[in-house]
Amino acid sequence: MKPTLQLQIGQHLTMTPQLQQAIRLLQLSTLELQTEIQEALDSNPMLEMADDDGEPAEKPDDTPIDYAAAEEALASVGAEGQGAEEQALDIDRSEAMPDELPVDSLWEDVFSSGSSSAAGPAGDDDDNPIEARSAAPETLAQHLAWQLNLTPFSDLDRAIGMAILDAIDERGYLTASLDDVLAAVADPEDPYAVEMDEVEAVLHRIQQFDPPGVAARDLRECLLIQLRQLPETLPNRAEAIAIVRDHIELLGSRDFAGLMRKLKLNEGGLKAAIGLVQTLNPNPGGRIGGVSETEYITPDVIVRRKHDRWTVELNPDTAPKLRVNSSYASLVRRADSSADNTYLRNHLQEARWFIKSLQSRNETLLKVAACIVEHQRAFLEHGPESMKPMVLRDIAEEVGMHESTISRVTTQKFMHTPRGIFELKYFFSSHVSTTGGGEASSTAIRAMIRKLVGQEDPRKPLSDNKIADLLLEQGIEVARRTIAKYRESLNIPPSNERKQLV
Repeated sequence: MKPTLQLQIGQHLTMTPQLQQAIRLLQLSTLELQTEIQEALDSNPMLEMADDDGEPAEKPDDTPIDYAAAEEALASVGAEGQGAEEQALDIDRSEAMPDELPVDSLWEDVFSSGSSSAAGPAGDDDDNPIEARSAAPETLAQHLAWQLNLTPFSDLDRAIGMAILDAIDERGYLTASLDDVLAAVADPEDPYAVEMDEVEAVLHRIQQFDPPGVAARDLRECLLIQLRQLPETLPNRAEAIAIVRDHIELLGSRDFAGLMRKLKLNEGGLKAAIGLVQTLNPNPGGRIGGVSETEYITPDVIVRRKHDRWTVELNPDTAPKLRVNSSYASLVRRADSSADNTYLRNHLQEARWFIKSLQSRNETLLKVAACIVEHQRAFLEHGPESMKPMVLRDIAEEVGMHESTISRVTTQKFMHTPRGIFELKYFFSSHVSTTGGGEASSTAIRAMIRKLVGQEDPRKPLSDNKIADLLLEQGIEVARRTIAKYRESLNIPPSNERKQLV
């Protein structure tokens, strides 16, 4: 075969570095975007934060980024922005020491205890906020072991106690049988050195540890331990113990008539006893080490009502203003090809690309949010029951973008409204046909279900079939299985578990 030359005409997509950067910034969350901006500021000397001193920032090219043209390559490029790690917080609280202190002053008046590196662990959380927040929470096993070490046990009883603690799960329940605990501490040479009575005695002692109800073998024992630790003079304590000890199955099935008949109680007495049982904790281990650090959401878009109109604006805290450092930019010389000038010129171009990508991201996010507000104005004015059905295609066609771009814009982006903070994806929902030929949003149907359940008679809660009939009267035709699915998504128990005594 002979080598030949062929001329072909075709179209293909080229992902330039600028477009890749724009796509990556478009799908970042607020936290990831702040990390990306900080990394750009640290690595590029041409970038700086714009101060509020009236100095105008350098305007990037106003040509909008065509996201729709890059949809075929978004899947491969989009994964690059998913691994952004949270940047560590570096706090420097060093203070300069004065040469001389006033005679009538104290050390604490000049240097706060929070800034001292020698502050001890015995201080309050207010005195040592950084240390208190960074300390690892105490686990249930550590909390129980601490109490075990303070209890005057013999060496054998302490070994039994350690075996019992090893068998307690994170909920606080004993997961091993007493026979297994006995086998774990038994001496192979003298199997009768430890008896079952000793294991039971140590278990009963551990069951008095904090939190109340710990080391129980089942739910009945857990609740009984907590009830027996209450004062004997507490009203309805004896009735509550009888309910848990003898009739917990009837309580679980909410057979209130059977409970009143077996305990010979009237409705008021049974309600008071059940109310006492409901104050107990069926998951005692969750109190220790189960408190997670509070995570706050910073909205990307703020929606306000001004003069009978809904306005949409970006949150200035999540959209910091960057600019090119004019001092460094003035050092760039066009005809110079030295290494230093090339370094400055490349970073200047990267800085302009980054600023343009941020501007395009903000414009796209604002455009999509404004379109969502226009479609869901009834929700903002009347609540979730007025939510209209809307899918990604509706917004994509209106703003002239691809559905996948809208999906990336609305992921992990939040909107602050007078009705609360919602993720942008919250406003998208499927629809259910109505008897009048219209459509109802699934979010609105969930809100109607929650409202109906909130207004039901606790003595006779609404079944899924009854809820479906009530919605049908409003012109919304929904199957019973769909009602059950929506009810479970709202964490609403079935009707037999919602039955109560009034």
